[in-house]
Amino acid sequence: MLNRKPFVGGNWKMNTDLLSAGALARGIAAELVDRPAVDVAVFPPFPYLLSVNSILRERGAGIMLGAQDVYQKPNGAFTGEVSTEMLKDCGVKCVLVGHSERRHLIGESDDIVNRKLARSLEDGLGVVLCVGETLDQRQTGQTDAVNERQVRLGLADVSAAEMTRVIIAYEPVWAIGTGHTASPADAQDAHQKIRAVLADLYDGEVAASTRIIYGGSVKSANAAELFAQPDIDGGLIGGASLDAVEFLKIVRAAAPAGARHPA
Repeated sequence: MLNRKPFVGGNWKMNTDLLSAGALARGIAAELVDRPAVDVAVFPPFPYLLSVNSILRERGAGIMLGAQDVYQKPNGAFTGEVSTEMLKDCGVKCVLVGHSERRHLIGESDDIVNRKLARSLEDGLGVVLCVGETLDQRQTGQTDAVNERQVRLGLADVSAAEMTRVIIAYEPVWAIGTGHTASPADAQDAHQKIRAVLADLYDGEVAASTRIIYGGSVKSANAAELFAQPDIDGGLIGGASLDAVEFLKIVRAAAPAGARHPA
């Protein structure tokens, strides 16, 4: 992992209500007041951003607040959309773009993903760019081509300097919410090839310093083996992030060996 600081994000998706979001935030924050070895973020639903941010701040938790989506325009007649400035007003520091559920359920194209990423970077937010293949694409040998296309198009016109605020999340679509997980070897292979694409797009320094995390049915039982791979720098956690105890175990698994706290 060289000197890349591990990153673990909890994507709550369209789950929780006001009370349970607060309880989850408190449960995570109680153990993460000082977690310098791992960058941790939570991505609550839009309506709960302010309340979760308030809880994290009052507890002094070293946790970033993230948003699950953003719109590519700064303002205007875009009913139902949320801008970067609105998110920043809520305390958001980073956003997800290109999640497979946005790509495949909502129909977002690589161009829209790129525009959302560019807008977020321009307005000072960090970005987690999600990429990954479907089961059909995997079975027909298209994994590497799909990942490369999504990385190249997602990062179009992004400078090397801006890459310091970009994390790439490899999330094989067939593994998200299914209970199926890529083997550590398969996940490592995909991450290594994504890093090679970054080297071609930029240079070896950018490739070596960019964090590439894994998502796809990560849980405490498999996290340590996945995170031990040299090109896997943490995880984007879905269902397991809705349980504070389970999520914290995953965070501990991401910490370098000398910095891990007892379970």
